[in-house]
Amino acid sequence: MSERNFMATNNVIAVSANLRETKINTEQTLDTAMLWNMASLIDLDPRRQNNDSEAHGKEEPDTIYDRGNLAVWPAAHDMAQPQNIAFLMGYAMGNIVTTAAGAGYKHTITPISGGLDANRELPSFTAAQRYGNVVMKRLFASMFVDSVTTTFARDSFVKIAASVKGTGKYTDNVVTEIINAYIDATSLTLAALGVEGSTAALRLANVQSIKVELATGVWTEVAYSAVSGATPAIITIAAPGGTHTLKNFKVLYIPAEAGWMTFPARVNESPLEIAQTVFNIGGTWSGSAFAGGRSLSAEIKSLEHIFNNNGEVQFVPGAGGMYGGRYMRGGRMQTIKLDREFRDFIMKRHVIDNDTFGVYVKAVGPLYDATYHYQTEYIFPKVAVLKAPITVDGKRLAEAGDLQVLEDDTYGSAIVTVQNLQATYAA
Repeated sequence: MSERNFMATNNVIAVSANLRETKINTEQTLDTAMLWNMASLIDLDPRRQNNDSEAHGKEEPDTIYDRGNLAVWPAAHDMAQPQNIAFLMGYAMGNIVTTAAGAGYKHTITPISGGLDANRELPSFTAAQRYGNVVMKRLFASMFVDSVTTTFARDSFVKIAASVKGTGKYTDNVVTEIINAYIDATSLTLAALGVEGSTAALRLANVQSIKVELATGVWTEVAYSAVSGATPAIITIAAPGGTHTLKNFKVLYIPAEAGWMTFPARVNESPLEIAQTVFNIGGTWSGSAFAGGRSLSAEIKSLEHIFNNNGEVQFVPGAGGMYGGRYMRGGRMQTIKLDREFRDFIMKRHVIDNDTFGVYVKAVGPLYDATYHYQTEYIFPKVAVLKAPITVDGKRLAEAGDLQVLEDDTYGSAIVTVQNLQATYAA
């Protein structure tokens, strides 16, 4: 490759899926790259503020204050693999127990009780984004899965979408260097670093901009044509010309990569399809299995589970000022939206009786050994119907049920299991 490619299909995201961070704003090793929707970009959310509330002698603002950043990641996959579910639900719920399952593992995920420490009420992970191939790479510390929506819809893959919030601590692989050199120079030598790239073309592509300050505060673009493979690198430029005087040159480039900038290999798993899904409503959870209840099949249009920690990244003393230092949950809440054909009076009866019941969803994928499948289970021991309005879908009656997930005295509110070949999540 001889030039930067900014096609979004070239984006790559890597995370510390297997190991949680030891404490907030302490980066963990990236261990897994996995597929996400093309628009699932991790980015900074700047906390910049103008001075329109100050008496500064002018009608309009004249200053911007930099108050650091938060990080945001709308993580989503419309063809969810078991690992997408295990990773997001594991970090969202916070409590993971892993046991052997044939040649693989079964991860049982439940909501955390309390928090980890004074600064974290959920485990946090480290993430890195490669933008294009390669415009830049950025490392994000302390990302928290604040909410997750899992959708099981007819004639579709399982879908998962999450809101991930980060403290805003980040590291880029692109640097800016100021070099003081003569205006009639035909080359610039970096202070200490080489430029990333195994070929001359790649190194040239990884120098993104060179400017010279011909007049105070006025920066003019400089043409450049070659970058050496030496350390420090020597960049061949077209001399701006003029009197033999020293000027400041500003070089924007990607240094020779090391550490986190080398992403781990991508883990590939088969997406889970709804055609291989089991729905059970009304059964009683025993701690290991559902007894009774009613299996739903063709009448189900979709079931959507919404999990929300209602959390907030807070800027607190000791974080350094430019990024957050605490994540606090505002009170966990879970709901289920059930969309089905109106064939019977069952849901209406639940509303009238104001009773509770269990809900069970299981999506099964291919075998990973002779006996065990890639799969996920969503188990809700205690659920109540808030409302179930009757609607019309085309020329057929339909029913949209809003269900409240409740916390059972014995079994809690929700249990998510995932079977795959990965040994740990958020350990």
